[in-house]
Amino acid sequence: MSNPILTRRALISGLAGTTLVGLNQGALAQSSQSSFSGREVLDNGHRFFGGTSRGLATLVERATAQWGRPNAYILGQEGSGAFIAGLRFGEGTLFTKDQADRKVFWQGPSLGFDVGGDGARTMVMIYQMRNADDLYNRFVGVDGSAYLVAGFGMTAMRAGDVVIVPIRSGVGARLGINASYLKFTPTPTWNPF
Repeated sequence: MSNPILTRRALISGLAGTTLVGLNQGALAQSSQSSFSGREVLDNGHRFFGGTSRGLATLVERATAQWGRPNAYILGQEGSGAFIAGLRFGEGTLFTKDQADRKVFWQGPSLGFDVGGDGARTMVMIYQMRNADDLYNRFVGVDGSAYLVAGFGMTAMRAGDVVIVPIRSGVGARLGINASYLKFTPTPTWNPF
């Protein structure tokens, strides 16, 4: 039996994620030696997200089916709030196969028909990243949320050739759709721009 709140959020986020124009699935293919299999990402996600693993499994399967194998991912947490304009701040650890793990931070504004606030455990799957410095950029996308108390969501954002797919397990109340960007930095900052 599916949860209608999770289903609506996944549908809205999925529609938002498919708005990337000209995204070629073949261009996102990674070699198996420098990328993570869906099983590796899912196993680490299960440990990180805990009891919410059914929704996570569905979204990781959708992401790997659409974009292939990620060559990096981030596990972290974030908080956001909006009343037409909004802000999001987060922090986590970047994992790659061939570079040392490192702490990363992200922040960004949003604008749209969006109201509410949430705190989320977040897994960010990353495609086409050549090195960690490729992450320190602004990733643009569209995000949709529709949940009360808790929900899962996925969206896709792009900066150049690098695509990120944040998967969030949020707690709070949020309704709306917005255009936003996330800016990744190696140190924390309160400046979302």
